[in-house]
Amino acid sequence: MKWKRSHSAAAFGVVLLAASGAVAAADSVAPQPVTQSDPSAQVTITMAAAGDICGSACDQTAALLTAMNPDAILTMGDNTYDSGSLSEYRSKYDPFWGKFKSITHPTPGNHEYYTTDARGYFDYYNGVGASDGRAGERGKGYYSRNIGSWHVIALNSEVSTSAGSAQEKWLRADLAANTQPCTIAAWHHPRFSNGSHGDDTTVTPLYQALYDHKADLILGGHDHNYERFAPARPNGTRDDVNGVRQLVVGTGGISLRGMSSGSDGPSERQNANTHGVLKLDLSPTGYTSTFVPVAGRTFTDTVSGTCKKANQQPAFDVTVSPTSVSVAPGGTTTSTVKVNSRNGFAAATTLSAANLPAGVTGTFSPATVTPAANGSATSTLTLTAAGPPGATTAKVTGTSGGLTDTADLGVTVTDPNTPGGFTDDFESDKGWTVNPSGTDSATTGKWERGDPDQTANSAGVKQLGTAAGGVSALSTGRAAGSGYGANDVDGGSTSVRSPSFTVPSGTPRLGFSYNVAHDVNSGPDDYLRVRVVDGSAVTTVFEKLGTPSDVLGAWRTASVDLSAYAGRAVSLLVEAKDGGPPTLFEAQVDSVAVTSTGGFADDFESDKGWTVNPAATDTATTGKWERGDPEATAKQLGTTVDGANALNTGRLAGSSHGANDVDGGSTSIRSPAITVPSGAPRLTFSYNMAHDLNSGPDDYLRVRVVDGSAVTTVFEKLGAPSEVAGPWQAATVDLSAYAGRTIALLIEARDGGAATLFEAQVDALRIG
Repeated sequence: MKWKRSHSAAAFGVVLLAASGAVAAADSVAPQPVTQSDPSAQVTITMAAAGDICGSACDQTAALLTAMNPDAILTMGDNTYDSGSLSEYRSKYDPFWGKFKSITHPTPGNHEYYTTDARGYFDYYNGVGASDGRAGERGKGYYSRNIGSWHVIALNSEVSTSAGSAQEKWLRADLAANTQPCTIAAWHHPRFSNGSHGDDTTVTPLYQALYDHKADLILGGHDHNYERFAPARPNGTRDDVNGVRQLVVGTGGISLRGMSSGSDGPSERQNANTHGVLKLDLSPTGYTSTFVPVAGRTFTDTVSGTCKKANQQPAFDVTVSPTSVSVAPGGTTTSTVKVNSRNGFAAATTLSAANLPAGVTGTFSPATVTPAANGSATSTLTLTAAGPPGATTAKVTGTSGGLTDTADLGVTVTDPNTPGGFTDDFESDKGWTVNPSGTDSATTGKWERGDPDQTANSAGVKQLGTAAGGVSALSTGRAAGSGYGANDVDGGSTSVRSPSFTVPSGTPRLGFSYNVAHDVNSGPDDYLRVRVVDGSAVTTVFEKLGTPSDVLGAWRTASVDLSAYAGRAVSLLVEAKDGGPPTLFEAQVDSVAVTSTGGFADDFESDKGWTVNPAATDTATTGKWERGDPEATAKQLGTTVDGANALNTGRLAGSSHGANDVDGGSTSIRSPAITVPSGAPRLTFSYNMAHDLNSGPDDYLRVRVVDGSAVTTVFEKLGAPSEVAGPWQAATVDLSAYAGRTIALLIEARDGGAATLFEAQVDALRIG
């Protein structure tokens, strides 16, 4: 169980500059601006910072972090000694500063690069082999994040810092896009220092970019001492108006060194005999920096300052939610428009829409809004379609005096001759948006699409390393990280929203596979939810709550009736939350399908007309298919996926775990007739197949489609000479070849070779 903070990071407005919702990666293009529109950003946060850490005294400085209880931590490189290898991070750093990993924003130093390409550093903070994560993109190591009202920039002085380098160009683009009132940057090699290493002119281009964009603080390490400089220009000239204040804090735990060099910078305070941590109280308008010594030492230093851009001109931002909508000819759809105040803006703002598809008109209610200072105001944009099918990106604009801001809104007029619905196996990007409302608070475990890594503890698997269909799925933190709880949901909620789609007519259903897994410290404040966004109405249609029990990962299937939304343009909102005290909570979603017209659903709670041995050719003597409440054996699960009943090969446990398994050959059961929906229909179900070492490929569980006289196997799991016990798993089958046809399903199980132990179960079956 990993260490977690005692209060939610939601209160501190942590926003990552990445459209995917993962930890912001360094990139060579300008990031998207992040605004202060969220009132939670208007608070004072506490940040701790130090470099040159582990070291013989990192246990003492870690004790300061525990007492300080910061909201965020910055490290300025040489975080562990001597080579920065993964084994050193795990053995030296992790027992102390590693307790705070979930709130740490690191930078690398020269000792990290004593291991080739700083592999240990990136493996520790991002996860072994992961290309991105807390430490930024592997190979770059520079990134930016907004924490409270502060823009926090982590830079890498071990890669090129020259003017025109990839890092310097990225930094300038990042600073140009930044809208926060206060800016702090950190890297390892300080521009100015009176320590043994002295001034480092190679980082001057980074300092220059920060000076040009009115940054407020720069933190460094490398020299094993503490030094505070007055605000200065990049050449060292003191500048109390536009200069950037630099602090060297190489006191995190490695042995200290004397002050032996001269510096071009305006040094104000020095100390070379005290380990400690910098405590930064960061408000929306300024900072107070305090050096906190380890126990038994007395040196301290405090300085305060005001952010240069804290009193910048009031302005506003326009946002729309959802960011894309669909509407049928003759119909209407809505999107919520917000005008978000920045820096006290509180003036009337008029809204307009342009670049709509032909025949689409838009009206705002109200057409003019006035946000409260540092708050927001809301209007509803209603779009009415009277023209032909088409799609475009509309522009929603707010105008107030000489100020304007524009947001993009994708608008699609659907073709009435094209079936509605939506399917996604997450093998490609179909336009889901992470944190669509900008209110997510989770610090880790944010939704992301990709090939998931398996995580496990001594009890078993939590996050599944397989998808329900294909290779990729939606997961709360795809990478395994350094431990099974490293990338679970922490700090609050994470959300992801689908693109807009039109719900089919008829009897539409939403089907999907999911996994919810947690430790015994979970509870009902933790959840996985699926919600339907219908204009401004958001309705929960599926929910799985945490419980104080150890629940292992397993793919399960769910089916939701969407008849109330037939013919409407909606989107799906998938949410996961670590909502109570710190818990281990993982969630995954895959094989989403919204389809209609015909279909079939059976949770086996009642008799829906299945026929055992329909061809009268079965040979099994025991373990014949039957519907009912299963009894647990060492192989057969005593639980179901949905309700109390399932299909089982011999429902009873019998005198031993092999008493009622499949013996003597085959057993089969056929569904009633089913009309397969049009569009892109899918069959989903949960199953368990278990066997002993004496099993082999002549044993199987099969699902077949009976289409007239044609019988086609669409799913098959064969036995193998291995010990397999449970669990419930999820399966998804494409039935597009049978769209609009009347079929039946035939489920078969067989003990086909020498006498073997073989069990099978099926539950929660859906076609839609």
